Amino acid sequence: MIVTIERVGHRGDGIAPGPGGPVFVPRTLPGEVVEGIFDGRQLRAPRIVSPSPHRVTPPCPHARTCGGCLMQHAGDGFVAGWKQGIIAQALAAQGLEAPLRPLVTSPARSRRRATLAGRRTRSGAMVGFHARGSHALVDGPRCILLHPDLMAARPALADLVAAGAARGAEIALSVTRTEGGADVAVTGGKPLDPVLAQALARIAEERRLARLTWDGEPAALRAPPVQRFGAARVLPPPGAFLQATEQGEAALLDAVREGVGGARRIADLFAGSGTFALPLAERAEIRAVEGDAAMTAALDQGWRAAGGLHRVTAETRDLFRRPLGPDELRGIEAVVIDPPRAGAEAQVAAIARSTVPVVVHASCDPASFAREARTLVRAGFALDWVQGVDQFRWSPHVELVARFSR
Repeated sequence: MIVTIERVGHRGDGIAPGPGGPVFVPRTLPGEVVEGIFDGRQLRAPRIVSPSPHRVTPPCPHARTCGGCLMQHAGDGFVAGWKQGIIAQALAAQGLEAPLRPLVTSPARSRRRATLAGRRTRSGAMVGFHARGSHALVDGPRCILLHPDLMAARPALADLVAAGAARGAEIALSVTRTEGGADVAVTGGKPLDPVLAQALARIAEERRLARLTWDGEPAALRAPPVQRFGAARVLPPPGAFLQATEQGEAALLDAVREGVGGARRIADLFAGSGTFALPLAERAEIRAVEGDAAMTAALDQGWRAAGGLHRVTAETRDLFRRPLGPDELRGIEAVVIDPPRAGAEAQVAAIARSTVPVVVHASCDPASFAREARTLVRAGFALDWVQGVDQFRWSPHVELVARFSR
């Protein structure tokens, strides 16, 4: 069967018309003529008959097998335009449009956190990403996505798998770059008995891990796994959310700072460990609200230790079940909200009913953002601009910051 790719879908597959509906072809681009074996809605064993001018040689040697990056066959300009299009289409689906600023893309070798999979092998252990649509692991010793410090931690991760993974089982290793070294949180390992605990502590010391957490239990702490948020040094809990790249975090923070402008009283909702709240406290008083008590505590401790910042009140609260109401937002000059991927419908509805004049909305999902943008626009807000940020280079994911005012 021969098809012509019309567009790239939100998940990165090329989409072509076919008998009875669309045909999905991975690693293809608009305008390409592709030949393959038609199998349901997929085209198996595709062969590019006529390539797109946007097609490039993947820069990573693991690109064809690894599922960590899906768009390395496309040039940077195409990927940026495609991701801008995802944002624009999400807004259009809600009857909205806004000025889209040029996408800010993190460079290669900049990912400072990742979750890898590990399995024991006859010769030791394998650590890597899954192949696309498969449980098979792909070893990636020349990965160009991860920061060099994370790549340097691969031997330590393999040691942890060899020591603590049950035979035939897979474990997840979340690794984060910190000032003190790699911060590793493992899930799915063998029970942490005294023998395993001793082995893990030895690995952490020999491989110079900052911290090791095993299925939620502390296994080793060699150095404080510190993150810097503005002038504050914060010790996040194991596995806590952190923006994927330093460059991406800086771009998001720049947009948030611009969005709040000269506001002197700011509410930061879904504040995490203080990514936005602590830098914003250099110029304003902050009410920071986060649902995770450990992250709230880390934020509060970071503020108290920093000195020289405006007052930050850190509150643990489930904003899904108990959003801040209009009365609680009285006197707030700007709200910063950065909810999880599913969004925060109830909290945004409460903001819409309030008298807050400025909302700065960060999001990792354009579709849920667009639904909430419609709520704010219907309440009288103008959508001033949208800044896209691509921290997950060569993936279908895109993040954004948008400013609303009234």
